[in-house]
Amino acid sequence: MKRAVFLDRDGIINRAIVRDGKPYPPAMLEEFELLPGVERAIHALRKAGFLIIVVTNQPDVATGAQRREVVEAMHDKLRAAGLCDDIKACYHTDADGCDCRKPKPGMLLDAAREWQIDLSRSFMVGDRWRDVAVGKAAGCYTFFIDYEYRERRAENPDAVVGSLEEAGRLILQETHTRGELAS
Repeated sequence: MKRAVFLDRDGIINRAIVRDGKPYPPAMLEEFELLPGVERAIHALRKAGFLIIVVTNQPDVATGAQRREVVEAMHDKLRAAGLCDDIKACYHTDADGCDCRKPKPGMLLDAAREWQIDLSRSFMVGDRWRDVAVGKAAGCYTFFIDYEYRERRAENPDAVVGSLEEAGRLILQETHTRGELAS
């Protein structure tokens, strides 16, 4: 069984647009900007044998505030840069009641089946309560990047870090200390 690092997209890989203390995804491809250290962290994790799976809620597509083609163009940029093995996106709102919208674990469970991932030996990195909750629901170790958004707080993350780069260092340290290869 493989190990994976599941990453939320906005606020973890790329800069979220923060308005009135709340994070929003970039509206245009031109606003899609990688955060400092992201490429380095992801390449180090991939070199260590981890799968990188992006799991992102994109409800603005369902509400009509965003076009799916724009979201997919952002995802194409990540794929072209070699920054992920797969991207799972939920284009629903809470009202749709789907199994894929975080905090429900559908995207992680689907990826685990498709990629033969051991979720109990995998990690979830996010910046919102839904990310920590989905990681917990799937049985992953959770990292919370706390930007102090004005919204519901994440409950009981396994670790609070300042960036994906910091989370990546801790994951690699833990793997090295335990003598585990990610494969």
